[in-house]
Amino acid sequence: MKIQMKTPLVEMDGDEMTRVLWQQIKEILLEPYVDLYTEYYDLSLPIREETKDQVTVDAANANKKYGVAVKCATITPNAQRVEEYNLSQMWKSPNGTIRAILDGTVFRTPIMVNGIVPAVRTWQKPITIARHAFGDVYKASEIRVPEAGVARLVFEGEDGQVISEEIAAFEGPGVLQGQFNKDKSIESFARSCFEYALSKNEDLWFSTKDTISKKYDHRFKDIFQEIYDNEYKEKFEARNLEYFYTLIDDAVARVIRSKGGFIWALKNYDGDVMSDMVSTAFGSLAMMTSVLVSPEGNYEYEAAHGTVTRHYYKYLKGEETSTNPVATIFAWSGALRKRGEVDDLPDLVAFADHLEEATLETIEAGEMTGDLVGLWTREDIPAVKLNSTDFLKAIASRLDAKQNA
Repeated sequence: MKIQMKTPLVEMDGDEMTRVLWQQIKEILLEPYVDLYTEYYDLSLPIREETKDQVTVDAANANKKYGVAVKCATITPNAQRVEEYNLSQMWKSPNGTIRAILDGTVFRTPIMVNGIVPAVRTWQKPITIARHAFGDVYKASEIRVPEAGVARLVFEGEDGQVISEEIAAFEGPGVLQGQFNKDKSIESFARSCFEYALSKNEDLWFSTKDTISKKYDHRFKDIFQEIYDNEYKEKFEARNLEYFYTLIDDAVARVIRSKGGFIWALKNYDGDVMSDMVSTAFGSLAMMTSVLVSPEGNYEYEAAHGTVTRHYYKYLKGEETSTNPVATIFAWSGALRKRGEVDDLPDLVAFADHLEEATLETIEAGEMTGDLVGLWTREDIPAVKLNSTDFLKAIASRLDAKQNA
């Protein structure tokens, strides 16, 4: 008897090799046990082009309606992709669009496995990156300056107030970029981070570069401190938890020397870069969970890596690939667990737990994809490289034993 669902899970399909794995994960690991009830959106690049990216907006709004979504990796096109896919324009990042609509915080945590040791020898526990998911460079306006002239930053208030600052005097061609953020979004970011730290019972670090960005970054610092002092200080102290702010360059040094086991809150771009650094240092980009949490309590789970283009081109040639699907599996398990928690479906929650346990046990038994073989450190258990499909089948055998126990 398959596990039944009450409310649809918003399913956002994606591109290239991860799209192939997406279907295999459903067929091999999910559909034999769960009667999947999803509202499906195809966010592949051809469909985004066909709908003028309306499909991405529709998917984000469906996430707001139903509360829980799971997303496959998608292509953010560059100039080469525009030519390859014959696009009418360079469509923006689907993740950026979804994050702007949900106005949430992305929490990314490495998946640790017995047998794979972090590159930073002091790290003993996962480091969660809390990334602000609104504004900054992802919603910036840009100008290609064609000639000499003066650039100004101008704000025109509703009451007629005008604020103008000269940015630069150009002696010749150049480039301009205007970024923004909003107090309301920064406040939501701060509260999400404090709440998540309390839920995980972990310290919270926050870092920007306010010594250089004395208004923009400093506003982030001030809002975090005000909300902490007025709303969370007593709660943190009661749990013996610490919140502190430090400059991002100092934070990087502290992170490298730390033992892990804390949440590191960062602005949008900083979080993007540092989550890749942290995940790689812990083992692999394909071994990292990622969940977007909105202030309204909506959740979107996804893999924290790209579409694995190189493997996709091999796949199209009929060549065997050993692509790591773990982050995508954990996106599904995270979304199904949250759907089960929200809808009071303990069997669905238990299935998500079993799926994650079976995945980690498979790797710890020495059966893994190629990216992990080179990282394997256990001498008592030899590492065996499996192709993607065989790896999923190895997980399925353990999952079946757990489900039928």
